[in-house]
Amino acid sequence: MAQTHHARHTVTVAAPADTVYGLLARAERWPHVFPPSVHVEQTPAGEGEETLRIWATANGEVKAWTSRRRLDPVARTITFRQEVSQPPVAAMGGTWTVRPLPDGGSEVVLDHDFAAVDDLPENVSWIERALDHNSGAELERLRASAEQADRLGELLLEFEDTVLVQGRAEDVYDFVWRADLWQERLPHVVRLVLDEPAPGIQELEMDTRATDGSTHTTKSVRVGFAPGRIVYKQQRVPALLTVHTGAWTLTDTPQGLSATSRHTVVINPDNVTAVLGESATVADARAFVRKALGTNSLATLGHAKRYAEQRAGVAAV
Repeated sequence: MAQTHHARHTVTVAAPADTVYGLLARAERWPHVFPPSVHVEQTPAGEGEETLRIWATANGEVKAWTSRRRLDPVARTITFRQEVSQPPVAAMGGTWTVRPLPDGGSEVVLDHDFAAVDDLPENVSWIERALDHNSGAELERLRASAEQADRLGELLLEFEDTVLVQGRAEDVYDFVWRADLWQERLPHVVRLVLDEPAPGIQELEMDTRATDGSTHTTKSVRVGFAPGRIVYKQQRVPALLTVHTGAWTLTDTPQGLSATSRHTVVINPDNVTAVLGESATVADARAFVRKALGTNSLATLGHAKRYAEQRAGVAAV
């Protein structure tokens, strides 16, 4: 039997324990809180338990696994156990514990237990490095998010753009998924490097041109659910943002295919004046980001619409 190893990571947060616990409980929002998390699918299992399908980065690689967790909001603990792990992890579980402190803040303790495939030293070392990096990044962002919770309404921005397509979802999906062709197909894409480390997973680095002529470099991980949805998270974001996640969704309607680009971003308040000028505000940053991202999304949707409608034999109007 493989040896069980243990790891513990902690952080002190200047925010109430209930606030911190609430961020941990809402797993579907983890990509907006935890840097390694790319996407989470959350399925209730009853009696305080749920199943999570998680995509995240570990030591520079994209991994996906299924976990089951139990929430205890009274004790402020969340226990979890991976049901389906990915090598070099053979088994992993643990507990989040949030403890209130006398000063009104809280202490967060993240415990892990794990076993490595074949108990090989190199596999144990890989997991320990991943846990140290990811747990440290997660706890730091958890601290920052909890301490800025009262500003979340101001900093969080969610919006979407939609076009109606008289064509097949498969063709729109193909256009959006084939990002390796975007430099040829989309005028605002200046450079793009694409890697597909596993089926349904992409890593891409891209330079895009904004309406003011400036270019921005982003690095993203995308997960595809053909033929109706692609989700992504930027691993490298522009200076105005601390988080950017999004989704392309395709839905059949009586009027045609609804193709939607959805964005969720968190503004970085520390960089607003440096990027937009001394008099700029968070509200200015929100307007700037909405216009920049929306313009590029609508451009991509427009090209995808023409591509799908041409393949469907629909005459351009």
